[in-house]
Amino acid sequence: MLIALMRAQNKLSAMPNFLQDPPLLPDSWGSDRALREATRFHLDEASFAAAEEQLAAMGATATRPETLALAARAEREPPIHVPYAAWGERVDEIRVSDAYIELGRIGVRAGVTGLPYEDTPYGAGARVVWGALLALWGPSSALYSCPVAMTDGAARTLLLHGDLDDIAVVGRLTSRDPDHAWTSGQWMTETAGGSDVGRTGTVASRGPDGAWRLTGTKWFTSATTSEMALTLARPEGAAEGSKGLTLFRIHRLLDDGTRNNIVVRRLKDKLGTRALPTAELELEGALAWPIGDPYDGGGVRRISTMLNITRIHNSWGATAAIGRGLAWARAYARVRDVFGRPLRSMSAHRATLSDMAVDYAASLALTMRCCELMGRVEHGVATETEVTLLRGLTPVTKLATGRWSIAAVTEAMESLGGVGYCEDSTLPALVRNTHVIPIWEGTTNVLALDFLRAAARSGALEVLIEDARATVDPLKEDPHVGTAAVACRDALSELKLRGRSMLDGAGDPEAAARSLAMGLATSYACARLCAQGRWAAERGDLRTAATAARLAERGLVPAKAPRHLELGMDDEIDRAAPVGDGRA
Repeated sequence: MLIALMRAQNKLSAMPNFLQDPPLLPDSWGSDRALREATRFHLDEASFAAAEEQLAAMGATATRPETLALAARAEREPPIHVPYAAWGERVDEIRVSDAYIELGRIGVRAGVTGLPYEDTPYGAGARVVWGALLALWGPSSALYSCPVAMTDGAARTLLLHGDLDDIAVVGRLTSRDPDHAWTSGQWMTETAGGSDVGRTGTVASRGPDGAWRLTGTKWFTSATTSEMALTLARPEGAAEGSKGLTLFRIHRLLDDGTRNNIVVRRLKDKLGTRALPTAELELEGALAWPIGDPYDGGGVRRISTMLNITRIHNSWGATAAIGRGLAWARAYARVRDVFGRPLRSMSAHRATLSDMAVDYAASLALTMRCCELMGRVEHGVATETEVTLLRGLTPVTKLATGRWSIAAVTEAMESLGGVGYCEDSTLPALVRNTHVIPIWEGTTNVLALDFLRAAARSGALEVLIEDARATVDPLKEDPHVGTAAVACRDALSELKLRGRSMLDGAGDPEAAARSLAMGLATSYACARLCAQGRWAAERGDLRTAATAARLAERGLVPAKAPRHLELGMDDEIDRAAPVGDGRA
């Protein structure tokens, strides 16, 4: 017996020590068929040919080991607040990692802010090219994409609503020179109001010199190292609620280089976005400049320009996160063997990755369509119907891509097993950072209610549904996408009935808003994929047609809102006021 044990031990000790080959991310443009096809589908041939070189360059840069190392280091080196200088002077300096700064410089040079404001060969398609560029750079930016989003939104807001001084700032916001370029923050959230901006408590006072100064607390301010920000405040004596608010431009430093009267109370300790500085600020008579007439109550209307743009940025952040998670999962499947077989050959795993790929394609379909419409609006060639469609599609796209991204990046982390749960794999950072997406720029429910407002005020429901129906109606007999087109048409009919009933006041529209919005997002994405699928099939590629079919067979119309809302607050306090009639 002892001899047998010794032989077994010697045999084990003679076995080679296995080390798993690590997954390596491939070039993120050359390896991403879905992104390349979606970009090409939304551009004419000349524009795609002109754009491909810069997109290929960013695809190579974004997944270079050096770039990924910068992103990982930026995550490990979070911002530091230095309130006082050595001799006691209040400085409120926020120091960020030099790796984070360099990632921003890469994006600025590539035009992640500037491209849509330049004279390009793409015309109204510039936003489509920009969207693809953002999808490539964003997942490697350590969330520098956040200040880029707000900078883009600020630039467009100042162009549309500002005076000559405001417009002069736009040149710095849209510059490709990192040494000249500014970024902008967006200081909206206060303790009394997040999504409810009507409760904003910051007060704007005008002094004898005619200058405006702001006093109040801003509870969440991201990208707090930005040179400027847009913020809301209420002029003294103005009406309560959102109609009394004014939009202001505020700079972190004054023209002479001294600090504006802005005190950093503390940095936020967040789940994710760790490289990105987010702070609580106290405005103590900080100098600011109103955008537009400070007394016309148009502040919320003006800031909505910024919000609509940042919501599309947010949608790209979600979409790109799905793409990056899928790329990691595929890379691991290429190098991992299990039970004597390559992981990439196992049907169970391929089925999981296939559904992730469907979510990615659906997200691309929605975000690309938003960019197509936004580009037409910005170039002044959009019809009134297209303007309304963009107004309705933006919140729907943002809420759906946010939900899909959370599931997808979690699936990607799981696909790598225990290593994916370890920080040095970088998957936990991807998961953490993605979790902010359904929160930032409106939660899922806030966006669903925003869509209801757009449906009631501008007919966005009918416009969105009719646009999708016009897309799929000619495809019902198509041999490749016909089945999905019919399923999509049926889903749109059901959603139209639900939506009209809600707008007519039947049931509880607020409770039903979320399921309606998710159904519209999925169905609209399916319609767009049907059109793209036929286009690709004509060129010999049936994969997008198969994607549309899978999206349809998974179900396009979600369950209605729960009838028994008392389940949401299941405690004794609420039993005195039950909701619902108790029937199943």
